Amino acid sequence: MSHVQPLSAFTTLRLGGPADAVVECTRTAALIDTVTSLDRAGTPVLLIGGGSNLVIGDDGFAGTAVVVATEGIEFGSDDAGPYVTAQAGTDWDTLVAATIDAGFGGLECLSGIPGAAGTTPVQNVGAYGVEISDLLREVRLLDRATGDVRWVRPEELALAYRTSNLKGRDDHVVLAVSLRLNVDGVSAPIAYRELARRIGVQEGATTSASQVRAMVLELRRGKGMVLDPDDHDTWSAGSFFTNPIVADDAIDRVLERIAAAVGDAPIPRFPADGGSKLSAGWLIERAGFTRGYPNEDAAARLSTKHTLALTNRGAATTADLLALAATVRDGVLERFGVDLHPEPVFVNCSLPR
Repeated sequence: MSHVQPLSAFTTLRLGGPADAVVECTRTAALIDTVTSLDRAGTPVLLIGGGSNLVIGDDGFAGTAVVVATEGIEFGSDDAGPYVTAQAGTDWDTLVAATIDAGFGGLECLSGIPGAAGTTPVQNVGAYGVEISDLLREVRLLDRATGDVRWVRPEELALAYRTSNLKGRDDHVVLAVSLRLNVDGVSAPIAYRELARRIGVQEGATTSASQVRAMVLELRRGKGMVLDPDDHDTWSAGSFFTNPIVADDAIDRVLERIAAAVGDAPIPRFPADGGSKLSAGWLIERAGFTRGYPNEDAAARLSTKHTLALTNRGAATTADLLALAATVRDGVLERFGVDLHPEPVFVNCSLPR
């Protein structure tokens, strides 16, 4: 097969080899028809939303890449209150801004996150103390095996920390998402300490959603986490590793090992389902991987603003990025005995062991 178009144009990392064909779908009906027709023909399909959490191998994808570019935002209300529904290809931050402009709150802590609305429940996207699972009302799905289209409630999705039962599988296509909102522009409770301090409120308090959005965008820009084509620190997949959750029966041993390595420095630790959540960024830095690692001449580097982001400096390959990720993962494991797990979805590539 002849390869025709590099997929690097569709990922925030600007990495990825070619596909045999690329089809952009701007209407939901066309998306359903396209995927169904390709499935019937036995053609491999790669679905791409905003491309912000996607690592595609240098060899690309032997099949058709379907770019989900459907857009549309509608507000509604039911007995539980107001909500917003967005087509899957809607830019996520555009959606957040639209809800605040319309006088609602709830999504402001998720401001500035790159990608498409339809990908957010797949990863159970979260930031600054808020996750999609806190807000999700329904997800509209196409079942590729049966052709059925239906709305699915959150409890059917097994939403957990940065995952759901939609992640790592391709038998369903997200067509739209519906999210709960707060009236009168009231924010979600401010659960993130740094954000509360910068705004000047107590943890757990609510305030103006627009004020929270402005501060979240400021914080994210300071960490290179708001897309900017002129800033290579934003040529990333966001946080590359999830914060590790250490089981209750292992946490004391792990904390002792970390303390033996770093001394008396406070170790960030947060309660989580099944154990304690540690800070991946903190562990990476204390394992010796500083901002900008390994050096300014490297094609793939840790961000100069935030060690949890792995970046393409303009000439990197996917292999370069994965080699860097493996070095960081192995270094943290060797120093602290904590195994970091990548957050992005890998296509035709994997993290070497």
